[in-house]
Amino acid sequence: MANSASGMAVHDDCKLKFHELKTKRSYRFITFKIEGQQVVVDKIGSPTDSYDNFTASLPADECRYAVFDFDFTTDENCQKSKIFFIAWAPDTSKIRSKMVYASSKDRFKRELDGIQVELQATDPSEMSLDIVKGRAY
Repeated sequence: MANSASGMAVHDDCKLKFHELKTKRSYRFITFKIEGQQVVVDKIGSPTDSYDNFTASLPADECRYAVFDFDFTTDENCQKSKIFFIAWAPDTSKIRSKMVYASSKDRFKRELDGIQVELQATDPSEMSLDIVKGRAY
């Protein structure tokens, strides 16, 4: 179903894969791209993939949405995990693309129930592992 504000539809596969990441932990990350007038699944990372595998999967000059299941240990030695939503809009991407991704982001994020932390990044330093760790705790 398209959103009247952005005109963007969300492919059912996006919600299905996200649900599998959230409930079954079937994937470490999922990247999404806008194709035509809908958001579709771009890439999927296996549960054993690292944060570096995830960041390497993002294109250097194209926008993407992504979710990453981040595992960490608290100061009390408890194993936890948080699901991050990352809006990736590199400076080198086309202006039109940045505008479309920005205007569709909130609508798409609402489709993914269970996002715990949101990051926006225009270059890799804005979503470094240290930043992710800082936002997780």
